[in-house]
Amino acid sequence: MNIGFTYNLKSHYLSKGYKTEQVAEFDCEETLDAIETALNNAGHRVARIGCLEELLARLVAGERWDMGFNIAEGLKGSARESQIPAMLEAFSIPHVFSDAATLAFALDKSVTDAIMKAHRVPTADFAVIRSIGDCDKLQIPFPLFLKPVSEGTSRGVTPKSVVHNAVELKEISAWLLDAYNQPVLAETYLSGREFTVGLLGDAGEAKVLGVMEVGLYGAAEREGYTYENKQKYEDRVSYKIVDEPEVADIAARAWTAIHGLDAGRVDVRMDADGRPRFMEVNPLAGLNPRYSDLCILCRENGIPYGKLINSIVNSCARREKLPL
Repeated sequence: MNIGFTYNLKSHYLSKGYKTEQVAEFDCEETLDAIETALNNAGHRVARIGCLEELLARLVAGERWDMGFNIAEGLKGSARESQIPAMLEAFSIPHVFSDAATLAFALDKSVTDAIMKAHRVPTADFAVIRSIGDCDKLQIPFPLFLKPVSEGTSRGVTPKSVVHNAVELKEISAWLLDAYNQPVLAETYLSGREFTVGLLGDAGEAKVLGVMEVGLYGAAEREGYTYENKQKYEDRVSYKIVDEPEVADIAARAWTAIHGLDAGRVDVRMDADGRPRFMEVNPLAGLNPRYSDLCILCRENGIPYGKLINSIVNSCARREKLPL
């Protein structure tokens, strides 16, 4: 197949003056090369396109592809992850991963939590803080965990994200509202073990690739899988494949609830009593072969990188009835 490859290249935005944290979700040449190699080895022809502006220019010029392989996180707006998928859908070009609608609401953690509650997937109690005045209305007991409502790669998650009283709640909420210019999600703090679960396939029929426990050691910030811990994962984070059927079940139910497609990750954490609770879903999971969680999980489970990439393509092809 002729596959159009869309992405946000980190070095491109850094050269334009963006800060490192602003482009934390974007991809490097290593990731692009690995994906292109895997697709080429399976006999596909890959056309590197790039970001939204480059895609638009090529579509207007009349270029088309059998399938889009999109890993672009988007730059601006609460629906930024859905912008390229929406454009591909508008031009009737099938693409891997979930559709534009799912990517839009999955980025908003408060919407995702509401969907999970509607589908009876166990999750922490939560509330949305849109202004400092909302802090006085919260009825969830402390400690609470605060984070921006629509960020990835743990942006905005620091040791101060765990708040224990009303003073800390207002202080950290004010900082997050100002720094990220979006609402803040306040959740019951889950103090137990943390896991990430890999899924392959479409909602209702997806296969659980494995459950991986995320452990912290050394100089790691103990409050969770924070931004700094993720950036310094080699010295702070351990990964271990574990047998946790209840965690796997919650992840599969969450994937079905958001109608996830092709592949992704679901994060689960246990509460103080050891009961697993849904935390987040990532329907556009990172695909760096060396350090992305989904790829680490596959590697630890003996699943080659090339097999993961082409399983994603095959899943999309089956759904869209495309010949391989």
